[in-house]
Order: sequence, then structure tokens, then C-alpha cells
Amino acid sequence: MKSNCSNLYILSTLACQMSECLNEKELRRLAADLTALGYMIESLLAHQTDCENE
Repeated sequence: MKSNCSNLYILSTLACQMSECLNEKELRRLAADLTALGYMIESLLAHQTDCENE
């Protein structure tokens, strides 16, 4: 099993750095946008998988 600890460290570092540069409203908007992006990517991958299996 592959460990993703380095990814978690990078993401944690990015979150801390952004929290020092952005205000709460900007952070909330960014978090919502990144969540939406993640859902869109999941949807695209699911559609690609479905198309490949047809």
C-alpha cells in the first residue's frame, strides 16, 4: 500500500500558508470552489470509465 503522507504534508502546509494570506470570507469561497472542482473531476472520471466500459 502506497503512503500519501507527503501529499498530506503539502496540503497542510498550503492550507496554513493560505490562511495567513486570505481572510475568512476568501478562505470559505476558495474551500467551496475547490470542493466543487473535486466533485466535477470525480464526475468526469466516472463518465470516462462508463464510456470506456461500453
